[in-house]
Amino acid sequence: MTSTPATAPNPTRPTVRTGVVALAVVLDVVAVLAFAAGGRATHSADSPLTAVLSIAWPFLVGLAAGWVLLRAWRRPFAAWPTGLVLWVTTWVVGMALRWATGEGLATAFLVVSAAFLLATLVGWRLVALLVVTLRGRR
Repeated sequence: MTSTPATAPNPTRPTVRTGVVALAVVLDVVAVLAFAAGGRATHSADSPLTAVLSIAWPFLVGLAAGWVLLRAWRRPFAAWPTGLVLWVTTWVVGMALRWATGEGLATAFLVVSAAFLLATLVGWRLVALLVVTLRGRR
C-alpha cells in the first residue's frame, strides 16, 4: 500500500526560487531609489541620504503594498501583470502618501514619476524577458 505524502508538491503550480524573488525585489527597490536619487539631485539641498529616503519612502510603501496585494513572488519577473500592477500601486500609493503628508504634487512631478517608474519597474522585466527569449533560441 502506497500513499501520497500530504506535502507533495503541486505539479501545476511551479515554485519560484527565493533567489529569483530576492533579485526582483532588489531591482524594484533600486528602481524606486534611482527615481528618488534623481529627484534629490535636481531639487534638494538636504543631505543626500535624507533627501533620497524622504522622496522614496512613500513609493517604497506603495511597492511593498503591491508586492503583497499581487503576491508578486509568484511571477516576479512577469511584465504583465506583475510589472504593470506594481507600477500602478507604487505610483498611486506613493502619490497618496505624499499628498497625505503635505508634500507637493506638481504636474511635472506626477508625469515624470509615472514615466520613470513605468520605464524601470516594467522595463527591467521586459529586458529580462528578452534575455530569456534570446537564450532560448540558441
